[in-house]
Amino acid sequence: MNEVKAQLPRLDRSEILAKVQNCPRLPSLRSIDTALRDLLNADQRYTLQISEVIRRDPSLTARLLRLVNSVYYSLTTPVNSIEEAVFYLGVRQIRQLAMVTPVIEDFQKLASRTPFPWRSFWQHCIATAILTREITNSVVQVNDDCDYIAGLVHDVGKIVMASAFPEHFREIYSSTPPHQDLLELERTLLGMDHAELGGAYLESHNLPRVMIYSARYHHEPAAATEQSSIVAAVHIADLLARKAKIGNSGNPAEVDEQDWKSSPAWDLIFKNHSEVEMAITRGNFQRTVEMLPSILDGIV
Repeated sequence: MNEVKAQLPRLDRSEILAKVQNCPRLPSLRSIDTALRDLLNADQRYTLQISEVIRRDPSLTARLLRLVNSVYYSLTTPVNSIEEAVFYLGVRQIRQLAMVTPVIEDFQKLASRTPFPWRSFWQHCIATAILTREITNSVVQVNDDCDYIAGLVHDVGKIVMASAFPEHFREIYSSTPPHQDLLELERTLLGMDHAELGGAYLESHNLPRVMIYSARYHHEPAAATEQSSIVAAVHIADLLARKAKIGNSGNPAEVDEQDWKSSPAWDLIFKNHSEVEMAITRGNFQRTVEMLPSILDGIV
């Protein structure tokens, strides 16, 4: 450990938790635009109404048009109208964009003063959200968005660390070698790792338990006493995104094929699947991973 690292003060638990509780709230985690959500829970017949609500949000409008004109959709003629974009993207994709946009903007406000490749980090978070939804939907159809949001906020502890403990964050994330256990380094230098920070932050603001548990246990899903299936899905999604090097989670440790294929988290979700079914399921996930870079370039 170098000299600079040795000089960083390791904080006690009560001091850390006090600072975490003083971190600003992320309003987007409590309230995604109600009018848009109601329309999106209807169907495609409401294209004009959906477009009108989207038009009130310049940031969401920009992301919508950027995504529909991205390489992923390969349209021969650029789409310039919101109505056309809604038609091409469909309700599910717009609902995900509607959730991502305010959350990412809140994240940026919280962490923007601390240097880090945040755009790549947002891409990792969104990739994890998309893959979490894919994993949970392969077992049971999920009607609400709790799985997607759980994947989106799984690394919120890193944002909290960047906001509340910027010096520790800079030291930890500027020079972590690939062989170093990131969580162990965080605990050594700060006194708490990002998973525990994220869980504590979300709990302090009385957010849904699925968010709290996904942030707290996404590195150790077997330890989650609640929400175990979604936590396990987030864990696998995180490994998949890191293995494919989609975005930048800040964790330099390499994830190989065996890490994600042999994770005990699979057993928490796919208890009743045969080996043949599992092979097909993993193949589907890998195809989704291959499409993610072009999707993410249109979102972030």
